Parts: sequence; C-alpha cells; structure tokens
Amino acid sequence: MEMENCCPGGQCGSMPRRDFLRLGALAVAGAPLLAQAERLAKFVPADKGVMPGLLEKGTREWHRGDALKYIGMPIGGICAGQVYLGGDGRLWLWDIFNQIKLGTVVKDVKFRGETFSAGGGANYMEPPEQVHPFAQGFALKVGDRVLPFQAGSWADIAFAGEYPFGIVEYRDPDCPVQVTLEAYSPFVPLDENASATPAVVLRYTLKNAGSSAVKASIGGWMENPVGLHTVQADEAFRENRAEKGAAVFALVEKKVDDTPVRPAILFEDWTAKGFGTWKSEGTAFGPGAYDRDKIPGIGNLGGGPGNRVVKSYRIEGEGASNVTGDAMTGKLTSREFTIERKFIEFWIGGGNHPKTAYLGLVVDGKLVRSATGRQDDGLRLDRFEVSEFEGKRGHLEIVDAEKGFWGQIGAGQISFVDRPTFAIKDAPDFGEMAIGVLGTGGTVKHDLGSEPTKSLFEASRYEGARSATPARPRSGVSVDVDLAPGESKTISFAVAWRFPNLILNKLGRVGHHYTTRFASASAVIDALKKDDGYVVTKKWHETWYDSSLPRWFLDRTMANTPTLATMTCVRFENGRFYGWEGIGCCDGTCGHVWGYAQTVGRLFPELERTVREMADYKEGVGFEAGGLIDFRGEYNTGYAADAQAGYILRTLREHQTSKDGEFLKRVYPRMKEALGFLINEDTDEDGVLEGRQHNTLDVDLYGPSSWLTSYYLAALRAGEEMAKEMGDAAFAKKCRAIFDRGAARFDDVFWNGSYYIHRLNLVAHPESMRIGNGCECDQVMGQWWAHQIGLGRVIGEARTKSALKTLYKNNFLPDLDAIRNVDKRGRWYGMPGESGLLMCSFPQGDRKEILGENPTWASMYFNEVWTGQEHQVSGHMIHEGLVDEGLRLMKAVHDRHHPKLRNPYNEVECSDHYARGMASYGAFIAAGGFTYHGPKGQIGFAPKIGANDFRSAFTAAEGWGTYRQKIGSDMEAGIKVRHGSLRLKTVSLEIPLILKGMVRVTMNGRALPATASRQGGKTTVTLANEVRLKEGDELVVHASK
Repeated sequence: MEMENCCPGGQCGSMPRRDFLRLGALAVAGAPLLAQAERLAKFVPADKGVMPGLLEKGTREWHRGDALKYIGMPIGGICAGQVYLGGDGRLWLWDIFNQIKLGTVVKDVKFRGETFSAGGGANYMEPPEQVHPFAQGFALKVGDRVLPFQAGSWADIAFAGEYPFGIVEYRDPDCPVQVTLEAYSPFVPLDENASATPAVVLRYTLKNAGSSAVKASIGGWMENPVGLHTVQADEAFRENRAEKGAAVFALVEKKVDDTPVRPAILFEDWTAKGFGTWKSEGTAFGPGAYDRDKIPGIGNLGGGPGNRVVKSYRIEGEGASNVTGDAMTGKLTSREFTIERKFIEFWIGGGNHPKTAYLGLVVDGKLVRSATGRQDDGLRLDRFEVSEFEGKRGHLEIVDAEKGFWGQIGAGQISFVDRPTFAIKDAPDFGEMAIGVLGTGGTVKHDLGSEPTKSLFEASRYEGARSATPARPRSGVSVDVDLAPGESKTISFAVAWRFPNLILNKLGRVGHHYTTRFASASAVIDALKKDDGYVVTKKWHETWYDSSLPRWFLDRTMANTPTLATMTCVRFENGRFYGWEGIGCCDGTCGHVWGYAQTVGRLFPELERTVREMADYKEGVGFEAGGLIDFRGEYNTGYAADAQAGYILRTLREHQTSKDGEFLKRVYPRMKEALGFLINEDTDEDGVLEGRQHNTLDVDLYGPSSWLTSYYLAALRAGEEMAKEMGDAAFAKKCRAIFDRGAARFDDVFWNGSYYIHRLNLVAHPESMRIGNGCECDQVMGQWWAHQIGLGRVIGEARTKSALKTLYKNNFLPDLDAIRNVDKRGRWYGMPGESGLLMCSFPQGDRKEILGENPTWASMYFNEVWTGQEHQVSGHMIHEGLVDEGLRLMKAVHDRHHPKLRNPYNEVECSDHYARGMASYGAFIAAGGFTYHGPKGQIGFAPKIGANDFRSAFTAAEGWGTYRQKIGSDMEAGIKVRHGSLRLKTVSLEIPLILKGMVRVTMNGRALPATASRQGGKTTVTLANEVRLKEGDELVVHASK
C-alpha cells in the first residue's frame, strides 16, 4: 500500500491530501462566499428537534426489502482480509487477495459540480450495492425446487445485524422449510488469535413448518478464485479437489517447458534525456522523466528498481493544484519493436481508468493489452503475457486522457522476459480457499458447470477427488436433510482461505499472522470442525446485549468493531498489528487517527501492545533518538503533537489492560523519552504548547491550542502515574509540576467566556492554520482521554461542561446542508437533510476575520462531520453527565447509517471503514463510567445512563463479563465473569450519599472481609485478600443505610 493513495509523496503529515487539495483550490476561488458564513449561527437552530426513543431499551431491529441492498457486515476473522455479509445473506466483496486499493469499491462520484473519489467519501455519497468478483453461493433444495439464499429467491428475507453475528431469516409460503442463518467468524474478546480465523461460518437452521415430512438438501459452491487478480489463465491450472469432506480451491503452476530461457531485455529505464526515443504529446508528462524523489507535488514515488520514472501528474507553477495536476492530458509512444519474449513486465501506478489512463500494447494497429494503476501513486509490478504475438511488431503507449480525479498514470522500468520476475507462488493472490461442512455427511462435487445452484444437487454430478483446468472450475459441497413436521436441524458450513503474500510499499512482504496458525485452507476447516467457536462467540453476543442500555446504542458502539475485519487492519506474519487510516488510505497506523480509537485497546489489547513495542517504541520503525515517535512509523513523517501525546496515553491504557506490570517495565524507558520529547516542545515547561504542533488536520498549528494542550496535560498525568508505578519519583514529580502549571493557566489562556479556543500566532506564522475563536469539536479532548483511563480532571468540570454545551448548541446541525449553502468546501460525510456535529463553527461571527481572505486549504475540514470526532464528543458528554446531548450526537451518526441510506457498518472519512470511528467504543466506556487497572486489581463503575437499574458488559485483562447495579432503599452491585477470569483487590462504585451504613461484600454468597472508604461520590471497597473470579463467579457489593 502506498502512502500516495491519499497524500502526495506520502506526506499526509506535511502536505495536503490529494482529494482535499482540489476542493481547496476551488474553494479559494470562491472565497467571497465566506462573507455569508460569518453569520453561521442563524443556520444552527437552538431547537435541535426531537429524537424519540433515545433511552428506550428497544428490541432487535429487522430490515427487509430495499433496506437490504447496501448492507455489508464484515464477517470474516479480524486481520484476515475483508468479506461482507449482505442483507440477503450472500457473501460479497471478497477483499482477501492482498490487493491494496483505495476504498471498498474504487470509484468517483460527481456531486454539485465536484468529483469525489473513494478517499473523498464516494462510497458514503453513493453507497455500493453487492459486488461479486467471482461466482459463489448457497442454496436449499426442497422437492424439485431450488431456492438460492439471495434476494429475489424467497418471498421474505429479513436481516438483523448484531456483530459478531449477522442473522438472516428466509421465509416463503410455497416452501415448508423455514431457514435462519447465523453468519459469523469466531469472535472472542481478549483472544486475538481465535478471533483472527480466516473463515466465515454459515450456520443454517432448517425448520419444517409443514405438516408432512420433508427431504431437503442444502449446499454451497464457488468457482476457483485463486490468482483472480494477477495470474492469467494460461499461466497455471486452477485445481479443485476433495479433501476430508471439503472442496479445496488451489492454483498449480504449469510445468516450465525445457526451452532455454533467453536473457531479459531491458526496454526502458528512463535514464536518457527527456523521454529518450519515446514520442511525447500533450502537457501531462512534463519535460521528461523524473528522478523518482523529485516529482512536483508528489515527492518520492516508491516501487520498483531504478531512480527514473515518468508521471503524468504534477502540480508546479503559479496557480497549480490537484485540479491542474489531474486535468492535464498527454501520451507517450514508444519506438516500434519486435515481440521476442513471452512477457512484458513493467512497474505501473496512478489512476484506475482503463479507457483513459493506461499503459498499453498496440499490435497491428490494435490495443491488445492494457493495465492501469489502482488509485495510488506508488508503482507495482505488472505484466502482459504476449507469447501469442511473438515475432510480430508492436509498440507501447502510456496514455493519460483522463481529466477527472486520479486522471494520471505513472511508469517505471519496462523489460521483456521469458519468465516473470516473480513466481506465481509469490503473487499476492496465490493461496487456497475451501468450503466444507462442519460435521458429517457432506458430499463434494466438481464440474458444476454454468448452473451450479442446480447441478450441485444432481446425483449424476461428478464426485471425484480432483478437477484441474486453466479455466475457473466450480465445485461445492452439499448435505441431505430429513425433517419431520415441526423438526429443526442445524447445518454449519465454513468458507476458509489462506493467502500468505501481503506485500506493502516500502515494507515489502510482511505476510499474514493467520498463516502461522494454519498451513492450508483445509486446515482452517479442520480446526473449525473441532471447535467452530459458536459457543463462546454466542456467549459474548449474549453478554453484550444483556444490557440495560438502549439497543440502538449497543448496535452503534459495536458497529465499528468489524473495522478490524476489513482491509483497514492487518496483522503481519511477525505478530505486529498494523492499520491504515481507512481502506487503502494513508499508511503507518497513523498516530493522530488511531489516537481516537478505543475498540482495539479494550477488546484486543494485545494487538495494541504489539504496536507500542514493535512500532512506536522500536528504533528503526517509529522511535527516533531523543524520543520523537514518527506518527506513521517507517514512513518517516516526523512529529505530530496529538500523536505524540496519544502514544503516552495509549501506553497507560495498554498497561492498565495487562494482567501484570511486565509490559510497562519493557516500554517505560522509551515512554519516558517520548514524553520527554513532548516536554521539550514546551520550551518553558509552563504546561502550554505554543510552537509547531502538527496534528490530525494535516497541517501545523502555531500558538496555544486548548485541544492540543489538553492532550499534553493528559499525557503528563499519564506519565506521572506510570513513573510512580515504576518507582521513578523524580520524573513523576517533574510531570506533576508541569501539569499543575498548565492546569492552573488553562482557563486564563484558552477560555473565551463560552468555550476553549486556539490563540493565534499570526505575527510569526501568518500563513499557518487558524482555528482562533472557532468553536472546535476536539477543544477538550484531553479530558475525554483522562476519563477513558481514570486520570481524573485535567480541566475544570464546570467550564468543560459549558464548552461541551456550547459545542452542542453551535456545531450540531439538524441539516448539514445549511453550512454548505454559504461555504461549499469540504467532503460530504453528511448529506443534505442529515444531521451531525460540524467540526468547527464561528458563533461570534468572526469566521472571515479569523480565516482570512485566502483560508488554509485544510480549513475546509471545518465544514465536515467526522464520525470519530462525533463519537469522541458524544462519549465525553456522557462522561460529564450531559447524557441527552451525548446520545443525540450518537443517534445522529446511527441514523445517517441506517441501511436504507447506506452500509451501517462503514463509517467513512478519508476512505471506508475509517479507524477514527472506533472512538465509538469510548462512548460505551463512558456509559458505564468504567475504569480498570489490571496490574493493581482495580475495577470501577459509575453508570451515567439509568444508574438506578444498570446492567452492561465489561472487559478486563484476562476475562469479561457483566456488571449490574440496582439502587433503591439500598444498593446492590454485582460483577459476574462470563469468560476467563478477573483478579480483584479493589472495587470503586458511586454509592449514593444516603447509603452511609454498612458495606458488605460476598463472592458466590460467601462473605469476604473488606473495608470501604468514600471520597466525594466515589466509594472504594478494598478486599482484605485479593480474589480471582473464574467463569460463573460473581462478586456482590451491598450498601445500606
């Protein structure tokens, strides 16, 4: 994956994202519109309307009809590729072949005169319907009737999404068999290996609703998709074979003939002056080939040998921008040559426009082969198989006739070879797939032909052990089922895969961790036959929904968890977790984006610990001398203030979610250096950051910012706590002293009477990013982080609440189109008529004065809604007791993602399944007021929603379970372990002041000696002896008057 997918030259940290630059250039041309935006307040009504049912518990939500077409629940294992479960129960997308691309579906969308790529929200604006890159399906046969499990085949199909389960019901008045599908992959919080099984389990329960016995068959099939993207039909055999009751799909390289391999011919390396012998037309390619690290507007173009490349995208000269860079057209035509090798190999990158931007081979005046980029700048190796043209004359063309987004093409070295540089076994989509029954009685059938749904159930169909052909043969497996009237039977299938060759730009082959556990796709099927993970996955599902919290809230706070089962997230063969910002957008587990995400740190904390130890604190990856952590690891993007502070806070979180102190011992020295680096940025150590502060807005801020200083203050508190635990009293004292100075000054520096602001430094940096007196949604984010990890207050409570209320008043728009009527800039993550939280408003009418006549390109973000920020603010509001406001923000996100509108599991920012959206789990943490410290054996709850009768799930270091409390004339609180274990020494609860009497503690009904102390509204119960709760155990605290 190349950084250039969204950021020219791979420098999101120092250069604008390419989709945004174009919009910024257009918006500056329309700068007079900003004058109208000065009175934004009139477009932000004080009455936000009614949102019914915010606190109603609700029930399971079923969807039918048109509400099914956009649904795509990521349903495979985490960090194992991306497979969607459709609303009709079909599996689709199938992004498991290591093809790094921008977005779930690569496309452009035109809206109001602008063009937006997948990196600019195209799949939000026009959500894709099902995409099937290869043929595959499941079906039921009853009598002579075959009913595929897909839309249009059943009278009624209903879908309910409760991750990790997708539940689909199939009903038809003409079919006596009713079918319920539970689709899932094993999902066990705290077990990052079991949860990363590269498979989908489809558990079909068949019920005979008729009055007569029924003989039925159920089965699944697919065509062989191995080598789908890179291996041409005549390069290998597609082999389907039967293996232990499963159909296995593989690729067998053709035997190399005995013909001597002729030496490779280097056709072009672009080292000649200009374009050498190539004829150039148009302006797109500039004056000649470039040094790959000096391309205007791109920087370093990665991928391939040599130092010279050609590129049709450039932004240079006065007035140049993404608009002019993409809009330029041109063509390079090579000299004619005789085709005298079997392959033409080349390095290619750029846009994905097969008809208008490509590298092509012309023979006898006809274009006979062509290839494109994949909406990324970095070059990848591709090839044409041309043996049929050997001896003929031809020429190559590099064409850019595309003027829209990604209207560009790039090429590197070109060679003629008899054997490809990479063997088929090294191709990204080389591997295996398998489909099998998780039980007995399955029959494998091959050669299913053009109507596999029918032929799968034909007794005459070939059932041999093997079928091999250069084409894509189809095989499947079926089971016969006898059902008495009223009888139900469950048949489980699994579709598994193993594609080991994950290759990333700059990092090379990193592989997949799941391949270290499974030697083949059939091995995955075998493992699932022994334990399909259903029982424990179901237990987590039941634990999550066994809650007093509103059902919609549980759905939404869990809806981003399957981002882990998309191509946003992978786990390298060596065990390191790695993430893009969104699918194919911006490499390097970006610190200032992932600094919002809370899901991974709570459900799979070991994955986050691998990032701390194998990237952030590892020299040569993210860690540099002096404590700087490159916020994109190996991609060397340097310092970002929010990321640097976030690494410290996340280190404390990862320590708290550990069972002991070993992790902190390992990382403490470098954590201390990293915090020391941040302290050095605070040159006078007064607790306020004032210098260059790069951040998630992709530009530098100068001057004090409440947002980034609050982050810094929270990091200081985290550093103090870790230093205390490590016995480093001197560093703890230093952190506390700087924190105290910053906290004491915070209001004086940042408070404007209603909310916290950014103090501009325009004298020294007149062209820098300006927030100024704007009401920005992350203005007190450091306090949100402090709540997440139990650090107490870093900003005063009263003014924090006031700032959040002002934010809700001024930034929450019932109709997001209001601001776009006066300032058209930005991307559309909320469409006209939809509500959401604007990133930044200017309620005091000084928008133009602050932004200036020529606003910084990144100020277009102010008009956007980012779900990760909305979740952060929502969770913070709930923490502070502003429950109604917080739930309204969360419900607005939920409503924007109703399946009638778009995929409910795809929260889009810069590309699909954006990592920042996993801040939603932080709102769940807030709802329960949950705090935890594994090494200390501490757990705490302070419910903010329905505290008098509260029930909710929790996760700890070694187990998970349910917390419950009831408050009336007395109070009873219970902590029950549903899976694993929980070591406890202290329990903190918010016990009403009226309950001043005895506090009693029992475990499974047996009294435990304990003492209780109260500080403010919090009561801490300390057990005389540490206990370990195992599965089924419950510890109960009872407080009375």
